Amino acid sequence: MCGRYAQSRADDALERDLLVDRILGEPRSPSWNVAPTQDVPVVLERREDDGVQRQLRSARWGLVPSWAHDTSIGSRMINARSETVLDKPAFRKAAAARRALVPMDGYYEWQPHEHGPKTPFFLHAGQPLAAAGLYELWRDHSKDADDPTRWLWSVTIITRPACDALGHLHDRCPVLLPADRWDDWLSPAVTAPDEVGALLAHVPEPHLEPREVGRAVGNVANDGPGLVEPVE
Repeated sequence: MCGRYAQSRADDALERDLLVDRILGEPRSPSWNVAPTQDVPVVLERREDDGVQRQLRSARWGLVPSWAHDTSIGSRMINARSETVLDKPAFRKAAAARRALVPMDGYYEWQPHEHGPKTPFFLHAGQPLAAAGLYELWRDHSKDADDPTRWLWSVTIITRPACDALGHLHDRCPVLLPADRWDDWLSPAVTAPDEVGALLAHVPEPHLEPREVGRAVGNVANDGPGLVEPVE
């Protein structure tokens, strides 16, 4: 599971690093304690009048399917399992047509102990990461057709079984895409379930370093670069 992460890059850095064509929406603030239901930066590709455009925009973390009665379901949809994402009604249409990158510096996991509180760890690679995500658009029918807030953009992060040394912290981890996989993952031309399944099946194993950090990250009200610093 990925339930908390850090994303400190400014929009101009994300634009450069993820080869974005257009930035949409208000400037996004960095956060070292991103939590579910918050608005997060995502990168996706949309067909526009002048062709396919790679966009940076915000989406609420916790996917809300288009058929949902309200947005409360999103808090239970922060992650999607790679093994079932093509079958689950909440995710399969997005997997075929609405894929995204979720930029992050790294993510947090908590190691349980038989006695005492869990120990938080920050898992990182020493360089920025991009997780595979899916996005959706949900229409709020209580708002007028000309209301710009009538559409809610939301996103979920795809997870896979944890590999190598990370398995002792948690049995799952985000699907982290190397740069040479971004184009295929975002491409609107890739829609067949078997093609999407092949993309997920052939993502290389991530090699991340777990760093023990302070327990302050457990409170979503806390933020700042000190959260990812190692425990002395």
